[in-house]
Amino acid sequence: MNLQNYYYYFQNALTPRFCDELIKYGKSQQEQLALTGGQTIKIQEGKDLKEEDIVDLKKKRDSNVVWLNDRWIYKEIQPFIHQANRLAGWNFDWDFSESCQFTKYKLNQFYDWHCDSWDSTYANKDNKDTFGKIRKLSVTCSLSDPKDYEGGELEFDFRNMDPDKPTIRKCAEISARGSIVVFPSHVWHRVKPITKGTRYSLVIWNLGYPFR
Repeated sequence: MNLQNYYYYFQNALTPRFCDELIKYGKSQQEQLALTGGQTIKIQEGKDLKEEDIVDLKKKRDSNVVWLNDRWIYKEIQPFIHQANRLAGWNFDWDFSESCQFTKYKLNQFYDWHCDSWDSTYANKDNKDTFGKIRKLSVTCSLSDPKDYEGGELEFDFRNMDPDKPTIRKCAEISARGSIVVFPSHVWHRVKPITKGTRYSLVIWNLGYPFR
């Protein structure tokens, strides 16, 4: 899919108070090891993760997450998703936001190259909000003050651009606290390792029926 804009951002969109409240709330909840699509599917199928699964996982992704579904979070962030979808010229049809992923990246933790969309639609017929849909828009919110950590840069890889030109681009705009970046879920991206401190962020995936 060719895009004119591979991401759209809002600097300092969220207030320091909102960021503080969200970090405090996220830290008060039970955290778990972040998974990738393959491990998530195994758990959904009732399979336990083995030690070798965890070893393989940490080659790709190493972070801790908390799942949040509070209305006050969506109410604050969803207007920016709608605005970015329009201003970036994507105009994707979407109608549901998945659980918010509050993510903690500590020293040496990272998330290597990946895209958020999968190769098939959600198949659980019991969940009418997600069944038959795909991830269309991803959003990442920067909650930490940049002085509290080093590393952890969000980078994009625009793989379907001119192969003779550099395709990796650092998203410097997301480094400011309270900034929001929205991008199509099929765009490749990564979070580089943290070299000092802790980085807190919030991720939301937004779903719609497959493109036609």
